[in-house]
Amino acid sequence: MGEVTVAAALQPLFGFLLGPEPSVLVRFWDGSTFGRVSEPVATVTIDGPETLRRVLYRPNDLGFGRAYVTGGLTVEGDTFEALRQVARAAPPDWKIPPSVLISTLRAARRLGVLGRPLPPPPEEARLSGRLHSRRRDAAAIAHHYDVSNEFYRLVLGPTMTYSCARFVKADAGLDEAQEAKYELICRKLGLTEGQRLLDIGSGWGGMLIHAARHHRVRALGATISHAQWELARQRIEKAGVADRAEVRLSDYRQLPEDEPFDAVSSIGMFEHVGRANADEYFAHIFRRLRPGGRLLNHAISTPEGAAMSKDTFIARYVFPDGELHDVGDTVLRMEKAGFEVRDVESLREHYALTLRQWVENLEANWDEAVALVGEPRARVWKIYMTGSAVSFEENEISIHQILGVRTGPEGRSGMPLTRDDW
Repeated sequence: MGEVTVAAALQPLFGFLLGPEPSVLVRFWDGSTFGRVSEPVATVTIDGPETLRRVLYRPNDLGFGRAYVTGGLTVEGDTFEALRQVARAAPPDWKIPPSVLISTLRAARRLGVLGRPLPPPPEEARLSGRLHSRRRDAAAIAHHYDVSNEFYRLVLGPTMTYSCARFVKADAGLDEAQEAKYELICRKLGLTEGQRLLDIGSGWGGMLIHAARHHRVRALGATISHAQWELARQRIEKAGVADRAEVRLSDYRQLPEDEPFDAVSSIGMFEHVGRANADEYFAHIFRRLRPGGRLLNHAISTPEGAAMSKDTFIARYVFPDGELHDVGDTVLRMEKAGFEVRDVESLREHYALTLRQWVENLEANWDEAVALVGEPRARVWKIYMTGSAVSFEENEISIHQILGVRTGPEGRSGMPLTRDDW
């Protein structure tokens, strides 16, 4: 290598991704550094040539993610601020100019770190078949949700709720905030005793239990995660609402259509549907509702929508085949299906708070989490939840609840005149 340090050789790449004067410190295996030396918000360590090779073959969030999952890249300090630095400095979609890539590859050759690409870590999703077919959707869901119910309990807490909470006061605890979210949805849906509720993508049964317990509805949930289905049945039984709540191991598309419902909730499910299937999704739900029935669609959104590219970390490790929708487009598609859209509410800041509490739970139970799922997978969850919190805080993504109604004869909606009456 001569007198050329790794940091000096790779300065064009890291300077482009982090900015010329980053508040983080990047430390390489030869002891050289790039970035703030005095009191950095975080220190990123790259432990050797193989770790760097993972980055060079995918100089984007996928390459850095692979390096982090395998343990060759570590972060000490404030991981949230480290990822915020990247979010603000790196270009959209990590589009690195050819000149930077060429100079980086030349430097890597001089350093002697180029070689064959390393195989992806085994935690990476490997799906096959037609996109959003029932078989492939089941595999995608299993990759993310059938990890370990006990692991999810460590992260999510007693409510086992894997969606944005609602913090009605700044010092509210996570469990209180999740119950507040369920109650808000129940009020928006206008649930009353004896009504039938369908919860699509019902997870571990949180919405079913809350609606059956507090509003005495007859609730049916559908999930294609075997692990969720098993635990949801146990939780429903333990909550004492088995006479009013049921969960089926079924794709929502396979539920019999001769079971009409008064309300449908879709909480954190729409991201798995795919933009090409959105029209049929809402048409299917519309057919399931009685006149006057309501739908509450609770989903992450981003302007103009976004398919989670196979070359991104989140697509390979977290939500394979996931797609985000534009909130305006979602409203349009609901109206196209026949719904009258009555309310749209953003909970963006609430999801950032939720994710920060999940990360806190994971860090507090790190050793147990690693024992349950292994350190690489625990690292996947830590970095994805941390990065997601930053994305919500920076308004890169948002989350909206959209309320629609299937109006009855003569356009009657059955809606109260004001939100105060929800």
